[in-house]
Amino acid sequence: MTRDGADLGARLRGGDLTVAPAVLNLVENRTPAAQPRIAALLAEVAPAALGGEAPGHVIGLTGPPGAGKSTLLSQLLAGWRARDRSVAVLAVDPSSKRSGGALLGDRARIDFDPGDRAVFIRSMAAGDRLGGLAPATRAAAHALAAAFDVVVIETVGVGQSETEVADVADTVAVVVQPGSGDALQFLKSGIMEIPDVLVVTKADLGQLAVRARRDLHAALRSLGARETAVVAVSAVPPAAGVEELLDALDAHRARGGVAARRLRARRLHALADFAEEHGSRGMRALGGRRAAERWLAEQDPGLDVAALGRGLAARAGEGG
Repeated sequence: MTRDGADLGARLRGGDLTVAPAVLNLVENRTPAAQPRIAALLAEVAPAALGGEAPGHVIGLTGPPGAGKSTLLSQLLAGWRARDRSVAVLAVDPSSKRSGGALLGDRARIDFDPGDRAVFIRSMAAGDRLGGLAPATRAAAHALAAAFDVVVIETVGVGQSETEVADVADTVAVVVQPGSGDALQFLKSGIMEIPDVLVVTKADLGQLAVRARRDLHAALRSLGARETAVVAVSAVPPAAGVEELLDALDAHRARGGVAARRLRARRLHALADFAEEHGSRGMRALGGRRAAERWLAEQDPGLDVAALGRGLAARAGEGG
C-alpha cells in the first residue's frame, strides 16, 4: 500500500513535474489509511534520499487582503519563467474546503499559461485555524521542492499565517500597500519574525510609496534588521521592481541557513502532525510543547517527518 507514495516521491526526485496533482491529492488525504503512503512519499524526498536538502526555493508570500498578492504573483511567475524556472504555487484558503469562498476566486486572477507544464497552482484549505497552515501544506511544500525550482506558499495575512509560513519557508516576503500601515503593525506587534523581504506594492503612487519604503527602512533599522530588503513594485505599465524583487529573493537564499531552517521546519511539521492526530491529550503526554521541542532538537538531523512522528508517538505512549 505504501508503494504508490514511494513511486510519487521517486518521480519527484527524478524531476517529474507531472505528478504534482497526484502528490497534492495524497497529502491532503488525512484518513488513517493514507498515512503510510504519505510517509513513504516523504521518505523518498527526505535529505537522506536526496543526498542533501531539496533544491527548490520555498518562498512564503503573505500580506493582508487587498495588498495585491495575486497581481504580484502573476508578475513573479512571468519573471521566474523568463529565467527558465519551474514554479509551484500553494495558495492557502482560510475558508472552508467544502464551501470554497472568495479567496478561491482570487486564484483565477493569477495570470499564467494553463498549458505551461512547468507551472502548478493549487488552492489548499487551511484546516481549522484561520490563516494557519494545514499539515498537508507543509508536506506538499516539502515534497514539491524536490522537483520544482520555486515553491510559493501564499497566505492571507490573518491569524497564524505569518508565524506558520515562517516555520516552513526558506524565505518569507510580506506584501503591503502604501498608506496601509500593515507592515509597521506586523513589525511592532511581533506577530512574526522579521520578514526576509518586504514588498511595497503600487509603487506608481509616487510619494506615498516612497514614504512607505522610508518608514519601513527606519523601522527595520530600529529592530537591527539591516539585511532585510524593502522592494517597491508596480503593476502599472511599464511594470517596475519585479526583477529587483526576484534578485532580492535569490540573494536572501544565497546568504545560507537553508539547511538549518529546513531541519527546524521538519521538526515543527512532525509536531504539527502529532498535535492534529492526538490533540491536547497527546501533547500533555509529551510533557507539553516545550518538552516536545526539546526532545525533537536532540534527534538525528537526517530523520524525516514520518520518523520523527513515530518517535513522538512512542514517547507519548511511554508517558501515558
